[in-house]
Amino acid sequence: MTEAMTQVGSSIDSLTKELEIITHNLANASTVGFKRRCNAFSKALDAQQGGAETYSPGEIDLKSAFDFSQGNLVQTDRTLDFALLGKGFFVVETAGGPLYTRNGAFQTNQNGQIVDLAGNPVAGESGPITVPANVGLLDIQVTADGRLVANGTNIGKLKIVGFKDNESKLAPAGNNCFAMPDKDIQPEPAENVIIKQGSQEASNVKTIDELVDMIMVTRLYEANMRYVAAQRENSSSLTSVAMG
Repeated sequence: MTEAMTQVGSSIDSLTKELEIITHNLANASTVGFKRRCNAFSKALDAQQGGAETYSPGEIDLKSAFDFSQGNLVQTDRTLDFALLGKGFFVVETAGGPLYTRNGAFQTNQNGQIVDLAGNPVAGESGPITVPANVGLLDIQVTADGRLVANGTNIGKLKIVGFKDNESKLAPAGNNCFAMPDKDIQPEPAENVIIKQGSQEASNVKTIDELVDMIMVTRLYEANMRYVAAQRENSSSLTSVAMG
């Protein structure tokens, strides 16, 4: 296989992976707190080559990262819906260790603990937060810094953390949560974050942008396939001449 064909094979593989990322983003355009994954290589290649119509083979280095930019807030008026304004994460406790999420759609379990939709306890600064049996959910008020108060009594305070320059090292862990694979990196208390009760943070996916990216990736994929077809035709012609 020629070097050019090897590069084309790499390009096709990378374009296929980017298409998977785009379709995953689109599928989660309505998921609370979802953060899109983005790639820059297809835009760079498109600009470099002048578009798919003038494509020439080149190896693609697929590098993707999560976009942790703020999503719009949607008011729900639900007592245990919390949205974060600013850079930070809620912490949920699991058997495998703490996970971090922007999805603040919570509920209570049979023990009165505040949990996420998967049943994982939501971390407070002093441990899991339990709503006393004599407190109704409608009585709970949450302050901007995350303190839960009911009938003048402090129930607990939500643990909100951040990773500053290490956000890019977070890895997806399912259920719209992230994990920190590097155990040497510990989260720090988030700064300048406001908690909004009765709201949810919408996904930061911009559907139109994703569709434009999908069209561009499709064009580049087709250009690669045309190049492969042309090379095969040339090889077939040369073989016919040699055998003739």
